[in-house]
Amino acid sequence: MTVGRIEGFSDGVVAIVITIMVLELHVPHGITPAALVPLVHAFLAYVLSFLLGIYWNNHHHLMRTVKATGGIMWANLHLLFWLSLFPVVTAWVGGEPRAPWPAACYGAVLLAAALAWLVLERTIIHGGGSLAQAIGRGWKERISAAMYVVGIGLAFVHPWLADAISAGVAAARVVPDRRIVKGLSVSGSTAADRSG
Repeated sequence: MTVGRIEGFSDGVVAIVITIMVLELHVPHGITPAALVPLVHAFLAYVLSFLLGIYWNNHHHLMRTVKATGGIMWANLHLLFWLSLFPVVTAWVGGEPRAPWPAACYGAVLLAAALAWLVLERTIIHGGGSLAQAIGRGWKERISAAMYVVGIGLAFVHPWLADAISAGVAAARVVPDRRIVKGLSVSGSTAADRSG
């Protein structure tokens, strides 16, 4: 198994999940801009869930530090499982923007994906390679997970606060992890160098 196959499979899953999410955006009923108003919450939920693209982007950089192993394959599949639930919780929170349970479940799936990302990172570090030096203690990942926990609790106070926290975590992760990118440029190694 090569890293390229893991990336290809992951790319396919993420592409399908994003396609399913966009199919949940329904055609407006009407011909005026007012027909768009009922779709605002669903659209905003879709925009927030497009953070899946952030996972995809960061996953690409992460995989550049890897030599494929069975453990990495399983950890990657675990991450993809949680990412594949994004369409369901996105549709639910978009359809019920003021309800606490959809916001809490949305946050729970985001938390599970963040924890699965941590598991993938730790599995890669356990296998060796350059990731351990690039990532250090992984405070960014732990803080993200903690913020999701706070968001889940706030969903029962004001659901929009949970969504705001999720958006904040997403915004903090838009730029690929500089520690990994910097570590790669210093080491000059890529997954292609090690998968041979």
